[in-house]
Amino acid sequence: FTDVKHIRSIKKLLSDTPRDKLLFVLGINAGLRVQDLLDLRIDHVQSVNVGDRISLKEKKTGKMNVLIINKEIHAALLDHLNHLGVDETRPEHFLFKSRKGRNSPLTTYAVTGMVKRWAEEINIKGNYGAHTLRKTWCFMQRTEFGVSWELIAKRLNHSSPAVTRRYLGVQDEEVEEVLMNEI
Repeated sequence: FTDVKHIRSIKKLLSDTPRDKLLFVLGINAGLRVQDLLDLRIDHVQSVNVGDRISLKEKKTGKMNVLIINKEIHAALLDHLNHLGVDETRPEHFLFKSRKGRNSPLTTYAVTGMVKRWAEEINIKGNYGAHTLRKTWCFMQRTEFGVSWELIAKRLNHSSPAVTRRYLGVQDEEVEEVLMNEI
């Protein structure tokens, strides 16, 4: 998602479904792959505060990475945890439990369907999926906060700058605008 207005619309859309809102908020604020977010369990997050770090091992790369709890994540997390029943907050339970099965997490495939549905419900066209959340983090860091691509690459644990460049969503208009700069 490349428009702050769309991000706000999705948050509003998900305001009545705390699990899904947390998934969206985490996805666009953490820069982690969805499969790593889906691996989180209640005991990882139960007593975290703003600024706390959660170390995790990336499934895809096996590299260590960190999730830092910002205010937005913390608020969504508290909302989700407060809406869970007592039997759903066991330490070993997945944070993003599927509604199917006893204690199994959502699948990446299920998240792809959710993201597509959210985009559809706010009337935006495009090819959206689970990875859109991570790409949204990249795009927003670059365009809204001016974070360098090198820092974004480091956060994403990419081994090649070429991989990071694909995530950044540089538009032709941006290139043309730069060409108008006078030295």
